[in-house]
Amino acid sequence: MIVERLRLPAPAKLNLFLHVVGRRADGYHLLQTVYRLIDLYDWISLASRDDGEIRLAAGLPGVPAEQNLVVRAARLLQSEAGVSRGATLGIEKRIPLGGGLGGGSSDAATTLLGLNRLWGAGLTDPALARLALELGADVPFFLLGENAFAEGIGERLTPLALDAAWYVVMTPGVGIPTAEIFAAPELTREAKPIKITAFFKGFGRNDLEPVVCARYPEVAEHLAWLRAFGDARMSGSGSSVFAEFGSEAEARAVVARIPEGMRGFAVRGLDRHPLFEARALD
Repeated sequence: MIVERLRLPAPAKLNLFLHVVGRRADGYHLLQTVYRLIDLYDWISLASRDDGEIRLAAGLPGVPAEQNLVVRAARLLQSEAGVSRGATLGIEKRIPLGGGLGGGSSDAATTLLGLNRLWGAGLTDPALARLALELGADVPFFLLGENAFAEGIGERLTPLALDAAWYVVMTPGVGIPTAEIFAAPELTREAKPIKITAFFKGFGRNDLEPVVCARYPEVAEHLAWLRAFGDARMSGSGSSVFAEFGSEAEARAVVARIPEGMRGFAVRGLDRHPLFEARALD
C-alpha cells in the first residue's frame, strides 16, 4: 500500500542526570546522562509532494523555516537518499520551546523516520543515525526508541531499563540558549565519568543547573518550590525542572498545589518511543 500522508508523535525527554566530564578539541562537551522518554508529544504531519519541494505548513514563532530542525531533517534525508519527491511538513507544538525537553530533536527524529517510510527511501538504522547526529546531539536518542545511558556528546547510547515512574514537570516560561550555557566560563567540566552499572534512581546532578539558576532566577524559583516535594532537578540546559514520583496520584497532588504564576503538569515515564511500541511505521 502506498502511503502519501502520515501524522506521527514526537515525545519529549528528561535528563535524569547530566554530568559534563570534559571537552573535545573541537569545543564539543563530553557528557554522561540518562535520557527518559515521557508522554508529552509534539505531532508531526508529513504529506508527500511530487514537485520535490520541502515546505513547512506552519512555522514556529521566532524560528526561520531554514533553521527549523524538521525542515533540515527533511532536506538532509532527501539529499542523502537521492529522493526526487518532496514533502509538506506540519508541527503541532506541545513541548515547550527552549525548555530542555528535546522537542526540536524529537521532531527531527520523527521526521527522519516518517519520511524514510513515506518516500520509501530505504535508509538503514545506522544511516539514519548518522544523519541524526548531523542535526544535533540529542537526535540519535529519539531514533533509538527506548530509554538510554548516553556518553560522548550524547551519541553513544546504551539502552537502559528504568522503573515505572511519574514526573511533575514545571516550565518557567523562559527559553534558554544551550550554546550560552555550555560556553559559560563558570561551568565546571570535570565530573568523574561513571560506568552504566553505577547509575541508580536519584543518582547524580545536572552540572548545567547552577549556571542556569544564576542567570535565570525563574528557574531557581521553580526548583526551590518543587524541592519541597522531592529531589527536583533541571532537564538538559533548562529551563524545565522536574521531580519523580511513584504514582500518578502523588504527581497530580503536587500539580494541584502549584502556585498561581507557575506552570506545571504531570507526565508518565515511557519505556519505548510510541512509534516503536505501536510499530506505526511497519
